[in-house]
Amino acid sequence: MRIAPFAVVFSVALLAGCGGPETSQGNNAQASISNESRDSSQAASSNLEVRLSQGDAAKIMHDRHEAMEGLGKAMKALHRELDSSKPDINVIRAQTSIMASTAAKIPAFFPAGTGPDVGKTRAKPEIWTQQDLFIRKSKDFLAASQAIDAAAKAGDVNKVMALHENVDKACKACHDPFRAPEH
Repeated sequence: MRIAPFAVVFSVALLAGCGGPETSQGNNAQASISNESRDSSQAASSNLEVRLSQGDAAKIMHDRHEAMEGLGKAMKALHRELDSSKPDINVIRAQTSIMASTAAKIPAFFPAGTGPDVGKTRAKPEIWTQQDLFIRKSKDFLAASQAIDAAAKAGDVNKVMALHENVDKACKACHDPFRAPEH
């Protein structure tokens, strides 16, 4: 019988030490789980969108910027190599590998809460308002990047040369509707 009062005191002390639901990431995650476990009528009427902290959004936006810069550099290096008098397949492979691996991550670099309303970015709001189109365009770029990477891995410079225009077109097809011009 003495265990019950001790358990209550211990539970209250434990909760007080957590700092309450407003300061605990674990509690925030638990709240999300609780929202998701509601019946469908409650869940439909509540906003279950994950909210990123300002720091998380800034990190994602920074990582996205760095990845896209790396992708652009890889594409430029590939073009330079293909334009050279004797293209080096090892240089080509390195660039197409970067392109394919980055292309696979593109949709994940654009979660809700990382748009121009949050911080400096060339990503247009249309990424989130036309998400189906954005995903389709990013898949097209992924397919083109994987195809050129496979040709490079096979050592087929001529096929890489033939496929690089497809990559450029897929890149432009996404940039035109979803990337703001530089200022």
